[in-house]
Amino acid sequence: MLLPVRWPRAQRRPVQACMRIRINASLGLPKLARVVTLLTSTKGSRPMPASSPPAGCLFCQSTNAELNKIVADNKTCYARWDNFPASDGHLEIVPKRHVVSFFELTPEEVQDAYALMVEAREAVAKRWNAQGYTIGVNEGRAAGRTVDHLHIHLIPRYFGDVPDPRGGVRRILPDCDPDSWAKPRREPVGSTI
Repeated sequence: MLLPVRWPRAQRRPVQACMRIRINASLGLPKLARVVTLLTSTKGSRPMPASSPPAGCLFCQSTNAELNKIVADNKTCYARWDNFPASDGHLEIVPKRHVVSFFELTPEEVQDAYALMVEAREAVAKRWNAQGYTIGVNEGRAAGRTVDHLHIHLIPRYFGDVPDPRGGVRRILPDCDPDSWAKPRREPVGSTI
């Protein structure tokens, strides 16, 4: 899994720094948190400034029980039931700070979002018998974002919920044929990061 992390350096005029961290998905939360902290910590670093929340931002109104059914929260994020669930148990992990992009999260917010994702998944597992999960972010309007406050979807999946689940998130694009993936490619697609 590649985990993008951005943070400004503490200087008179903050300079953006960006790092990609390759993390084995089997590390587990405590080890993952240590890796992210070690690789992203800098003395005197401060979070990126929050975007100005627009009036009536759904996710900035976390205390409004009519809009947000909170499942769990921690220092920087909260988990809520999706108002228009794609499946039974569909949750969203939302930063408490108004940020539009996943790439604006601080290292602490990334850690807290992951911790809450694990906790929320346990809550879903107790209530529903999901056979899998789709985790996703609609990063930008071109990707389908409709609310300009970051939210990470945790969507439980069930055998039979779609006729052919192969390809998962790849199937959001037209002409995606999972059968074509069985043939090995001679040249890699794209460039090395």
